[in-house]
Amino acid sequence: MKIERVDEKTVKCFLSNEELEEYQIDYKDFVLRSEKAKQVVHDIILQAEEQVGYKPPKFAFDMQIMLLPEEGLLLTFSESDPINGIPGAGQLMEYLREMKQALERSKQELGAEGSGKAHLQEKEKMVEKQKQPKPGKAIFAFDGIRQVMAYAAALPGNLRVHSALYEMDGVYYLFLEKGSAAYEKFSRLCIQAMEFGRLHGTDETMLLPMREHGGCLIEEKALQKLRG
Repeated sequence: MKIERVDEKTVKCFLSNEELEEYQIDYKDFVLRSEKAKQVVHDIILQAEEQVGYKPPKFAFDMQIMLLPEEGLLLTFSESDPINGIPGAGQLMEYLREMKQALERSKQELGAEGSGKAHLQEKEKMVEKQKQPKPGKAIFAFDGIRQVMAYAAALPGNLRVHSALYEMDGVYYLFLEKGSAAYEKFSRLCIQAMEFGRLHGTDETMLLPMREHGGCLIEEKALQKLRG
């Protein structure tokens, strides 16, 4: 296993075919994020820390996989920060945080004495918030199809949002558009999506690379079809 430090946030690791056989793992395992692949990645990160002083990110990292015919695999790890530099993402994240906090406070206050007035005040705040322009589209990235299916299974059946599923380089991208759904329900879907994946962006043009270099797996009603 050869590990090379590229910069402060990036490290590369070369696994020869012999090492892949020793681990009993191949390219597909890394693409599908199998348990064996996760263990190998964990070992690589530990060795990278010891050998080149690599400090893994606190939250998440991106992993790029390059197949080298007759040689092995080249894995590149870099820090993932999908929010910075993405137009509209910060606005959506801020709104979702506020929505989540408001829903939690509302639940707590409903069970407390005098909650009627507090609940009314909370609803008034939400009405004011809903008057402000908000993103009606979002793209979420998932590390595997199982995460996408688990997310879809956790949702109600009467969905009115538009959804499409794309795949590129082993990552699955779910496009959500509010459609005729109430914004509160759309926000709830987005909040739940972040429990299974991560926000990739709010601009539909960010789907262009997936459409050109990846593939569209489900063009319409992706969530409904994944629920079965």
